[in-house]
Amino acid sequence: MPLILHDLDPLPWWLAGAGISLVTLALLWVSSNRLGVSTGFENVCSLVVRAPYFGREAVRGSNGWRLPLLGGLVLGGFLSALLGGGWEPMWALGMFDAEIGWGPAGKVVWMFVGGLLIGFGTRLAGGCTSGHGIFGLSNLEVPSLVATVSFMAAGVVTTNLIYRVIV
Repeated sequence: MPLILHDLDPLPWWLAGAGISLVTLALLWVSSNRLGVSTGFENVCSLVVRAPYFGREAVRGSNGWRLPLLGGLVLGGFLSALLGGGWEPMWALGMFDAEIGWGPAGKVVWMFVGGLLIGFGTRLAGGCTSGHGIFGLSNLEVPSLVATVSFMAAGVVTTNLIYRVIV
């Protein structure tokens, strides 16, 4: 199936999986750090917010590696868009537009509320899908299995609730 924006063929799934595993293992081997992106939000906040929560050593002590990781994710996305034919903002949300159609302001509200819920869930679960699903599961951590199953189940229930019940 071609990619949405530029009708390009995607890379094979197994290649992306191998790349993620190599990055995860390299991060663990080289620096003894765990891969996870949601905690990076705390690192970014620690640069501008002076609240004690963001000033604790667990956050500030990881700025040296987590901020470059986040920068690399942004740079990688930019390079991917550039090499894939360019990037342009778009408001098309596919099925959301067809079924719900709240217009641009409604989409912004929808995404903002969704972001708040995701942020709350990642703090409640002690990490995000990348931290639990990639790193935690690869280390056979039971809390990560519970969190990942919860993430997936909540996604399935929410999608079915929105597109089969509400709409």
